[in-house]
Amino acid sequence: MRRDHTVVLLQSGAQYFPALIAAIDASVTEVRFETYIFHFDDVGVQVAQALEGAAKRGVAVFLVMDGIGTPVVPPEWIQRFDDAGVFWHRFSPLGTFGLLIPGRWRRMHRKLCVVDAAVLFCGGINVLDDLFELGHGAQTTPRFDFAVRVTGSLVSESHHAMVQFWQRLLVTRQLERGNLVAARRALHKPAKPAPHSDLPQGHVAASLVLRDNVRNRRSIERVYRQAIAHAKQEVLISNAYFLPGAKLRRALVHATKRGVKVRLLLQGKYEYFMQFHTTKAFYQSLTRAGVEIYEYRAGYLHAKVAVIDGRWATVGSSNLDPLSLLLAREANVVVDDAGFASGLHAALCKAISSQSVRIEEQAMGGRPLLQKCKDKVAYLLMRLTLFLTGKDY
Repeated sequence: MRRDHTVVLLQSGAQYFPALIAAIDASVTEVRFETYIFHFDDVGVQVAQALEGAAKRGVAVFLVMDGIGTPVVPPEWIQRFDDAGVFWHRFSPLGTFGLLIPGRWRRMHRKLCVVDAAVLFCGGINVLDDLFELGHGAQTTPRFDFAVRVTGSLVSESHHAMVQFWQRLLVTRQLERGNLVAARRALHKPAKPAPHSDLPQGHVAASLVLRDNVRNRRSIERVYRQAIAHAKQEVLISNAYFLPGAKLRRALVHATKRGVKVRLLLQGKYEYFMQFHTTKAFYQSLTRAGVEIYEYRAGYLHAKVAVIDGRWATVGSSNLDPLSLLLAREANVVVDDAGFASGLHAALCKAISSQSVRIEEQAMGGRPLLQKCKDKVAYLLMRLTLFLTGKDY
């Protein structure tokens, strides 16, 4: 973890999108952008226009959207991207049989943007209006989520990973077309070197943690478990879809036994059946062990962040659930800096104190039988999904 970074915390779209668009508008050589959801609402159109404008200026623009998170691209924008010279791709569309094919569960879930190989944006924020929730419509409270803007040495790591991913997409496309020669050329095409950055060097220690299905299958979960194992005072985690595996649950329980204060800020509004009810299946055992659980009720919570002992912090795209930790491509930035951690900690504490409800062990035990049955059914569905994909959790 090198100490040469500047890291700026961005809370929700109100801070994230202006910073992102300003960076794209100022780009001179290259923009690489990956997102799970690219929704062409008012916010999405602003981002799309920035990418289009950069490409028209001669900037090399590469855009990857997930095929489930972004099921369609409007015909108007297909034409506009193509006319401007934007290189864009929808990763692994569902096709005829959809999620019945186990391999289709492996998604591109990370939210990364690297501009001129010098500035990185990473977090949990999709290209989607804060006041609109897919499947639930317009909202009155902005989505609770975070991202970071980073300069420093880890940007080159992200740039390299995104270049490699794009090259693999090219290889896969050529292989699907039966063009082995073109696939071989794409595989060996050298990565574009990162241009020298004139941005001032920072002093914050930070690192990039990627999760994929090859070399980094357990990387993000391992980083969480190690940080929790070394916690001495406090563990504060906020996560949209919290379905932790046995090792991660044990780490949280062991922390409470050492006298560490463990607090979880989780989704309090119903979004998806399996995630909502499976999470409840873990509540009683965790609260019995001394873990404090709070449900965010003001709006939809989409954060994937943590602060430990007022210094270690992470912001990224990875939920603490099987889909993120076992199947999806994810990206988190880990920061070791008291100043950065204090800002994130303050935002989470404010949400806990004024916008959340604490879940008590007695309340979980006294819930109606129907709700408990839904929790069990959701948990069994989750286990069945993992069995079909060949994963052990």
